[in-house]
Amino acid sequence: MEMEKEHRSSHPRLVLVALPFQGHINPMLQLGSILHSKGFSITVLHTAFNSPIPSNYPEFGFVSIPDNLSEQLISADDLLPFISLLNLNCGVPFQECLAKMVQKQEVENEPSIACIVYDECMYFCDAVAKYVKLPSIVLRTTSASTYLSRNAILQLKAEGVLTSQGSTSQDLVPGLHPLRFKDLPVSKIGTPEIFLQFITNIYKTRTSSAIIWNTNDVLEQPSLQEIQKQCQVGIFPVGPLHEVAPASSSLIKEDNSCITWLEKQKQNTVLYVSLGSVASVDKKELGEMAWGLANSKQPFLWVIRPGSVDDQEWKKLSTEGFVEAVGENGCIVKWAPQKEVLAHGAVGGFWTHCGWNSTLESISKGVPMICKPCFGDQRVNARHVSQVWRIGIQLENMCERGEVERAIKRLMVDKEGKEMRQRAKNLKERIQLDIREGGSSYNYLNKLIELIMSF
Repeated sequence: MEMEKEHRSSHPRLVLVALPFQGHINPMLQLGSILHSKGFSITVLHTAFNSPIPSNYPEFGFVSIPDNLSEQLISADDLLPFISLLNLNCGVPFQECLAKMVQKQEVENEPSIACIVYDECMYFCDAVAKYVKLPSIVLRTTSASTYLSRNAILQLKAEGVLTSQGSTSQDLVPGLHPLRFKDLPVSKIGTPEIFLQFITNIYKTRTSSAIIWNTNDVLEQPSLQEIQKQCQVGIFPVGPLHEVAPASSSLIKEDNSCITWLEKQKQNTVLYVSLGSVASVDKKELGEMAWGLANSKQPFLWVIRPGSVDDQEWKKLSTEGFVEAVGENGCIVKWAPQKEVLAHGAVGGFWTHCGWNSTLESISKGVPMICKPCFGDQRVNARHVSQVWRIGIQLENMCERGEVERAIKRLMVDKEGKEMRQRAKNLKERIQLDIREGGSSYNYLNKLIELIMSF
């Protein structure tokens, strides 16, 4: 175990444990920044895999614990076995590390640990917290609607209504409007038993004292009210976390040259295209997506993350004249500073996979969306974007260049898109009010701090 940076303070200390993926690390570190600004000392316990960069958060302490993950497992991109093994491997080193921290605070008059805050996927933390007699709080980084839909999967499978591989039915799921059976976040990876066990593991409250949620009442009040009815502990929807604590860092190197390109574009004309830090583009769809973008004649900024597309297919596109056809109308980068891009006046739309972080970031900047969900909770989020908030278009089928071109024009040029942009702007303004004094997120944050101080 390596202690990378230690700080002395009289304020209570919080120990944060994130799942080591970009979409989970960022909300946890944002939460840490918020709580640090309220007077808490922050120590981040992290795995060797995808470890955060301590220099980006000089005010935090960082402690590395061994994860004993094989290169084979890491490169397999099989999330459920990965998370399962992470929970198996990290319990003992985490317990040893906490014991040392507790001992050190007694001997060296270090700030006492008030609480452990852990990502729902790092559920081993609960048993360790209980063992060392420390309170714990869960952070959920998905939407409240995703929680309800995953719980519905357990119920529907128990009743025999849903098969192991989910459903392609367009019928609405009772009690989950506007979700259809085909929108339920059933995993296509691994066995159904592993997935059901995964849901059971991450949604047990166990001995935790509360649940923090990266969402808010403006977006999901009905779902949050339903969850609080079912939940034995208090829930604290304090999001969007990135808006309360704007500073965050990327595990992937950002290419800021795209901002210079954006400066040359007209207001609300650019379609920003990014499928996040994990999702990839199907080999067959890449060409259709590319030519749909080119044929729309709409300026676009396209993030093509290394490993997210088939190299041979991309080379083929280049030889077919795609780059020449686009010319100055397109900008292609390996990774972009997303929050800065979405805040830029030239950006008028976002083609997204609808991961929850990207969805929140787009809503927070008033940018309407083209939704092409890939897996998991993305289908739930996309359905809410298109049907509940009505600030986006969902692409339902395999990408076909004509359909792509039409969707882009609908969002970026047509009256329908202008109406979506106005609704997105209105939603952005409501969220801004919600995180300020008197808003529900603001109030929940104060209540959360009161709870932690009471431990």
